[in-house]
Amino acid sequence: MGASRWRVFLDTSALIAGIVSASGAAREVLRLCEARVVEPLVSRQVLTEADRNLSGKLPALVPDYCHLMRQMSPTVLDDPSRREVAQAVRVIHHKDAPILAAAIRGKADYLIPWNTRHFQKTSVRRAVRFKIMTPGEFLEEFRRSLPYES
Repeated sequence: MGASRWRVFLDTSALIAGIVSASGAAREVLRLCEARVVEPLVSRQVLTEADRNLSGKLPALVPDYCHLMRQMSPTVLDDPSRREVAQAVRVIHHKDAPILAAAIRGKADYLIPWNTRHFQKTSVRRAVRFKIMTPGEFLEEFRRSLPYES
């Protein structure tokens, strides 16, 4: 892993999955963020979507979400420009373009969406320098990077 922490961009779906499940892979990724083992990145759009979805569908989890966000203290990136989103639309579905563009802007090492369907296209993988993986795949890679693992 080297001296610097991995910069991990969390998509709204992965963030919410980590809040909803106390034991899933997404929660473990959030724990790594909270422990400052990896550096969490989110865009303003991710925070807005998470706030809206939790407030509307799972209001009982809002206090836990607020506490977790304070503990994680993610780097909040400004939303990408229209030009940056337009460039991303060339390689990915328009709904996912702002997330991809924000991860590019934030110089992420990893983009972690819970659903990687649109992100797995060859055109997307060729367009970015970071890895795109589910929370579970990220945890496997993280574990492999530990010095005592073989």
